Amino acid sequence: MVRRDPLTAAVPIVMVTARAAEIDRILGLELGADDYITKPFSPRELILRIKKILQRSQAAAQEPAVLKFGDLVIDSPRHLVSWHGKPIELTATEFKLLTILAQRRGRVQSREQLLRDVWDYNSLVDTRTVDTHMRRLREKLGPAARLLDTVRGVGYRFTEA
Repeated sequence: MVRRDPLTAAVPIVMVTARAAEIDRILGLELGADDYITKPFSPRELILRIKKILQRSQAAAQEPAVLKFGDLVIDSPRHLVSWHGKPIELTATEFKLLTILAQRRGRVQSREQLLRDVWDYNSLVDTRTVDTHMRRLREKLGPAARLLDTVRGVGYRFTEA
């Protein structure tokens, strides 16, 4: 109900519950919760999670729908990327990865952060997943790949240079 109402659709939802089974967490997140915290939990952790969700929602609200970096255009509403006016075919994951990096341009994003934000992984899994997708994304971007920097031992950064 909350997500269907235009007035409350953008309100972040954090589920705080004693139901800790994997199926309960999955169902809560699939139903639209932004985070799911089970008892017992630390009040400090709850506050930090809420702050992070609010930061992300505020940043998303401020970010323009179409990002332009020279001849590279990322059109989020239409889910299109183009270079010199020619479309670049990206998978949904590659598009999300590029968009997140572009929205956070100039700031290094760790592999772990990208795993959380692109793949919604909350635990550390093989961070080579990020490297593999970055390699494929760079191949598809061609000359525009110069906008994606690797920061050794840390992660990746989108640059406008």
